[in-house]
Amino acid sequence: MRSQKKPGVIINIGSAAGLYPMIFDPVYSATKGGVVMFTRSLIPLKRHGVRVNVLCPEFVQTNMGEQMGRRIVDSTGGYLKMEDIVNGAFELIQDESKAGACLWITNRRGMEYWPTPEEQRKYMVNPSKSKRTLTNNIYPSIQMPESFEKIVVHTLSHNFRNATRLERVRLRLPVEPHSALVKIIYAGVNASDVNFSSGRYFSGNPKETASRLPFDAGFEGVGIVAAVGDSVNHIKVGTPVALMTFGSYAEFTQVPAKHLLPVPRPDPEVVAMLTSGLTASIGLEKAGQMTSGKVVLVTAAAGGTGQFAVQLAKLAGNKVVATCGGESKAEFLASVGADRVINYRNESIKDVLKKEFPRGVDIIYESVGGEMFDLCLNALAVHGHLIVIGMISQYQGESGWKPKNYTGLCEKILAKSQTVAGFFLVQYAHLWQDHLDKLFDLYASGKLKVSLDPKKFLGVASVPDAVEYLHSGRSVGKVVVCIDPSYCQVAAKL
Repeated sequence: MRSQKKPGVIINIGSAAGLYPMIFDPVYSATKGGVVMFTRSLIPLKRHGVRVNVLCPEFVQTNMGEQMGRRIVDSTGGYLKMEDIVNGAFELIQDESKAGACLWITNRRGMEYWPTPEEQRKYMVNPSKSKRTLTNNIYPSIQMPESFEKIVVHTLSHNFRNATRLERVRLRLPVEPHSALVKIIYAGVNASDVNFSSGRYFSGNPKETASRLPFDAGFEGVGIVAAVGDSVNHIKVGTPVALMTFGSYAEFTQVPAKHLLPVPRPDPEVVAMLTSGLTASIGLEKAGQMTSGKVVLVTAAAGGTGQFAVQLAKLAGNKVVATCGGESKAEFLASVGADRVINYRNESIKDVLKKEFPRGVDIIYESVGGEMFDLCLNALAVHGHLIVIGMISQYQGESGWKPKNYTGLCEKILAKSQTVAGFFLVQYAHLWQDHLDKLFDLYASGKLKVSLDPKKFLGVASVPDAVEYLHSGRSVGKVVVCIDPSYCQVAAKL
């Protein structure tokens, strides 16, 4: 293939026995382990157009596989179908980013690559550097204005419009030594914007929180690096980046360069992958302990984060139940893979779950709170995991977000050995880049759809409108603000 300059793919056949020890046949385990490491060591051949990958399935019903004790086979979830092996081979052929890749196939977890990015970081020479950091500058030069607009919280209130104002401030240059100046192109809107504007995310008493005023608003955005400090050498001017630091509702923001996440393009779809996508990806993995072959329920599933939870659970090989309100939302959820959509305007969520899933739901991705939380807890199966990522129904009361008592919670989870886990994305920052890379790769390969709400919000001044629209319940997909409409058009053409 190299001598004739004909690119192609070689698929080696390994085994799950090459990934973990098989104590009843150590020689077989050692040889398959050799195949795995041999394949992974051939990644440099990609430079010559040759990609070598390895399939590592668990037990397949072949002559050799049938010689194994049935008890051992059943403990792994039973025999794999030959169709699973064929699908795995096509996965390694079609995904042109895969070279030296090891695809592990099981009935329990579906298809997954080994080792995980988290494991790879343990032996990589430069583990802190992302594969995205060497992006070339393909974007037009950025004109530095004397001043810029941003949204500032001046009064603590859950009413975002009343709590904020639009300010024009002077652009401070030069940039601090370890920081970067980012021109924001798109900013993401989140339900928790109203919690931030009311000071809920600051520690301390109300007087201490009020002493922080005024402060910048906005959790997430994508843009282009406009300038860097003298001590910054891992990222260049012109690099497209994502950020999840306070102050993204602005035309420009200065942040510590170490907090920037390099991305392929500053697209609105990438904004959706930040707070919404990362919460779903990391939350299901860490708080939900998601595997395959489970029943997964996603509440408020047509929203910014729900759409990701539905698709990631489905891609992992689970049966997905999704709740929403409205026909258009129900159609959208069916289009992204939900197996059962419950439109609560037409049918009772409680009745459907009780009738169609009498044994309960294994994993619940819950963001509504209040009565929905109670309903979900009652529908949770033995050993089930309920992930609490928010409680949007409680954010917009007359006095804002108030804690609620859940009587009998301890007794319920004790009786069924259940887990109710809170998930707050900020506490998983060390996983952001790996999971963002994974989401973008899934999106680029067509396996993940990213839905943006069609309603347009243009300019920093439109942010309060966008926040109110999100809380109206009418949105489908991620609500995004185009901070600079003229620049958004240029980026789209590129």
